[in-house]
Amino acid sequence: MKPTPMHRAALCALAFAATLANADERMQAPAQPQVLIEAYGDSTTLGISCSDGHCGPRADNAVTYLQEQLRAKYGERVSVVNDGVGGTMATQLRDGTGPGRKGPWQERLTASNAQIVTINYGINEVMHNQTPEQFYQAETDLVKTAQSLGKLPVLQTSNPMPDGRLNARLADMAAMTRRVAAEQQVPLVDHYADISAMADWKAHMSDGAHPKPELYRVKAQQDFQVIDPLVRRLFGLPALSQRETPRIPSPPHSTSDNPTRGNS
Repeated sequence: MKPTPMHRAALCALAFAATLANADERMQAPAQPQVLIEAYGDSTTLGISCSDGHCGPRADNAVTYLQEQLRAKYGERVSVVNDGVGGTMATQLRDGTGPGRKGPWQERLTASNAQIVTINYGINEVMHNQTPEQFYQAETDLVKTAQSLGKLPVLQTSNPMPDGRLNARLADMAAMTRRVAAEQQVPLVDHYADISAMADWKAHMSDGAHPKPELYRVKAQQDFQVIDPLVRRLFGLPALSQRETPRIPSPPHSTSDNPTRGNS
C-alpha cells in the first residue's frame, strides 16, 4: 500500500528524532583525552644528520620515532611536536634569544597546551665555551618554570661526541643535567651515559655531533622508556608492573667507524 502524506510525515519525524538522539549521544560522550609533548633542544632534537658531506634535518629523527612508538600504543591521542632549533643553547630557550626565538620560556609555555616538555641541550654549550655552572642555572630555570606552569619536564643529556676533548667537556654538562634532575626531582633520559656504554657508538654518528638515523631510533627507545609512564598517568591508566615493562630493543651494531667533525 502506497504511504499517505501523513505516513510519510510521520516517518520523516521519526528519522529526524533518531538523528537528533544520535547527535545528542555524541555530544554527551566524554571526549577522548589528548596528550601533547613538546620536544625542545638543539639540532640533535631537530634531527640533523649528515651524509656525503651534506647535513640537514631528517624525517627519521628521535622525535618522529618517539611519536611512532607512542601512537602505536595509544593511537592518535598522543602527539609529539619537534621544537628543536639548530645551534641553540638552554640559556637562549630560557631568555627567548638566538635562532628561532619565539619569546621567553615562560611566555612560550604559558601559551602552550603541552602537558610534557622534554629539554635536551649541552653540545652547543661546549662549542660556545659556556661553563657547566651557567648550564646548570639555565636548566634549573627551565625546569622550575615548567613546573610552576603545571607542565611535566623531562631532562635529557646529550648524546656523546666522537672528539675526546670535546666529549670530556660534554661529560661535565651531562653531570649538570643529572644534578638538576635529582634536585628538582624530574625524570631524566641519560643519553650520554647509555650511548657511551655502546661499544661501537661512534660508528653510528654521522659527524662530530649528529647521530645517524639508527642511533636516533635508539635515542627514541630510551626516551620512550621514561615518557611512556608519564603518558599512562595522564591517561589515568595503572602503572605497568615490572614484569609487564617492555624491554629496550638491542642497539644497532656496526664495524665501521669514520666520524667527522660537526656542530649542533
